[in-house]
Amino acid sequence: MPDPRFFQKNRSYTARELAEEFSCDLHGGNPDNILYDVFPLQTAQTNHLSFFDNIKYRDDFTKTQAGACFINEEALPFAPEGLACLVTKSPYKAYAKAAQKFYPEAIPAASISENAYIDNAATYGKNCVIEYGAFIGPGVEIGESTWIETGAVIRDNVKIGNNCRIGAQSCVSHSLIGDHVRLYPGTKIGQDGFGFAIDPAGHIKVPQLGRVIIEDHVEIGANTTIDRGAGPDTVIGQGTWIDNLVQIGHNVKIGKGCVIVAQVGISGSTIIDDFVAIGGQAGLAGHLKIGKAAKIAAQSGVMSDIPPLAEHMGSPSFPIRQYLRQVAALNRLIKK
Repeated sequence: MPDPRFFQKNRSYTARELAEEFSCDLHGGNPDNILYDVFPLQTAQTNHLSFFDNIKYRDDFTKTQAGACFINEEALPFAPEGLACLVTKSPYKAYAKAAQKFYPEAIPAASISENAYIDNAATYGKNCVIEYGAFIGPGVEIGESTWIETGAVIRDNVKIGNNCRIGAQSCVSHSLIGDHVRLYPGTKIGQDGFGFAIDPAGHIKVPQLGRVIIEDHVEIGANTTIDRGAGPDTVIGQGTWIDNLVQIGHNVKIGKGCVIVAQVGISGSTIIDDFVAIGGQAGLAGHLKIGKAAKIAAQSGVMSDIPPLAEHMGSPSFPIRQYLRQVAALNRLIKK
């Protein structure tokens, strides 16, 4: 359950209010029952809201004591008696929006800490929050209503847009950041890429002269690192969400709406088109092209280009059906 020490609830809602708010068809139960909180199916009680969107949890759904639940139409026959069913095509999405209404993100009042360092040649807009120990270098431009958390370091001439949140202990350099971008704590954006000329007498560093461009509505998880370009820029497209502990090399270009899960490594100069999904711990070699809406399974090792809409898995990765045939063939050989 949400701990009130950490999460402050906004207000309560009825099933009828939620159905109207999210354009759901309401079936069964008491539409005027007051729902005080959001809970999982297993622990929800009659004054709680829940959701059912995965067939693996059908038993939990049939036994739930929740007062209301977001479901799809196919789940209606399994609904327990007395449950107010909020029928929608996307139950999880509806639940996410409802949970945001119950628990809106707490944003502190505008304030500038006396213990933050802000260079005289830096500028920031109205309603910003700059917390204790933050460092804002010369030439930095910060838009309105942006939140710079404790200990964050914003290096010279970085530009950050409106309504952004830069997490505690993050470090940003050589970057242009759009609006509504969130960097979680410990992110490192814009550091040198891993570029050098190999020489027996000693490796020679290649100056990394590009930038990191982060477009609007991007989220970047804790302790993720994104190298600036060597000449071309490293680009993160609009609406892309990146999980914790991801490494993105220099000159990488990621399109809009991508999802990249924890511990992925993307080598330099790889181009990833729009709406690509990459599972956890996958590794991508450099100079590849990953087509639009491709899917890469967790722990895959990608060594060659992937066409649009393809699904790959394995190391080295293959189209999923081919990979599964190989696994099946190997199993047959082992049994002989």
